[in-house]
Amino acid sequence: MEPMNDRKKRHRMRRGEVPQGTARALVSGAGSGIGRCYARRLAALGYDLVLVGDNRQHLETVRRELAEGFPQCDIRIVVCDLARVGAARELFDRTQADGLAIDVLINNAGMFSFRDILQTPEERIERIILLHDLTNTQLCRLYAAEMARRGRGGHILNMSSYSQWMPFPGLALYSASKAYLRAFSVAFAKEVREQGIRVTAVSPAGVATDLYGLTPYWQRIGLRLGVLISADRCARKGLRALWRGRRSIVPDWWNRAWIPLCKILPMWVLRPVRRFTMKFQK
Repeated sequence: MEPMNDRKKRHRMRRGEVPQGTARALVSGAGSGIGRCYARRLAALGYDLVLVGDNRQHLETVRRELAEGFPQCDIRIVVCDLARVGAARELFDRTQADGLAIDVLINNAGMFSFRDILQTPEERIERIILLHDLTNTQLCRLYAAEMARRGRGGHILNMSSYSQWMPFPGLALYSASKAYLRAFSVAFAKEVREQGIRVTAVSPAGVATDLYGLTPYWQRIGLRLGVLISADRCARKGLRALWRGRRSIVPDWWNRAWIPLCKILPMWVLRPVRRFTMKFQK
């Protein structure tokens, strides 16, 4: 007979793990990058999934990958452009109509912008603010209300950005939208804590994904130099903070150490940087 201690060790669950099929996570921006890594890690923890994005082909590719590695995982796909008024309600109503109770909400979908405001099209300004701020706020409200109604708590993770401490030329729109998301998440976490809902804002610095328009070659260089972290490392640290009930984190201590300097950089330093980076604005 197997010793009792060995059986306990074998059945000891990892932090955040659930019995297969007893909980479901929704991941936006799941078709690539960090979102894909969140989905894979959540599937490994026993969660069924709802993968959300605006590109069906990318979502189908991720679903096939996950189905091969985690055949017991029930995976649904919702194709939805979240950078629209009413998108949050549309997504919520879709999951409700399908009878999908969401226990973990990962608001990961994002759009990067590196361009002076005067050169940024009005439509792009609108879409970034809608996606990062309005849609995510409404998704938090809708799914948290449902979590509270069910009475078994839940988890919400919002992807902010280190750029909120970098109000540099070209980043005005992106950094401000991400600063809002972090501030909202920290306050919202305090509001819903009594309902057993944990909310975490994750503010990574550079991550090796396609978000910034970097080629795979430069992503590899960034990883070797330590300027970038991998998408999977970011997802691992984000989920770890979520399970521990952290309200806000910046992955990796050296990034946290640079925050005070980013806030006080004078214009005489930023001007030559601005001249250099103007050619990269798009």
